[in-house]
Amino acid sequence: MSLIRPEIIATLRRWSEVLTGLGVALFGLWALQARDAFFQGLAGLVILAGIALAVIGWRRMRFHRDATAPGVVQIVEGQISYYGPTDGGFIAVSDLVELHLVDRGTSWLLIAQDGTRLEIPVAATGADALFDAFTRLPDLRMQALLDALDAPEPAPARAIWLHPARRAAHLRLR
Repeated sequence: MSLIRPEIIATLRRWSEVLTGLGVALFGLWALQARDAFFQGLAGLVILAGIALAVIGWRRMRFHRDATAPGVVQIVEGQISYYGPTDGGFIAVSDLVELHLVDRGTSWLLIAQDGTRLEIPVAATGADALFDAFTRLPDLRMQALLDALDAPEPAPARAIWLHPARRAAHLRLR
């Protein structure tokens, strides 16, 4: 039997990366008391690292969805796999050419260069790992992705990212 309420434990888990980053930054602030310039410089780097960890944790927290959807997402060696109750598939991150948010913000649509399409619910088990996979996409603006997820009234379908070569081809066609 736990002495801490389950809601508090869940909240602490959700905020753990942010709190860890802030703790590192606070340690750096404390270390600034050193009299030696070398250690003060080192403390400054620790503060910057802590702030960076907190910002990344904040972005991951915004990416996480509390609801649950059917299916499981796995990412192994650059391959995104989705195992759903009725469908599924896999796509290598390096083969992605388009990323869309569809179904009023409830699913990711990934399109590979060979035309393979994979639709993954945003709240599927393990979908949080997509955050790290998406950061590998060239020229993806993570802020735009997070804003699309947080939109109060999401669009029916929204292109989040196009591969730079595909984007150039779209611009030439216009």
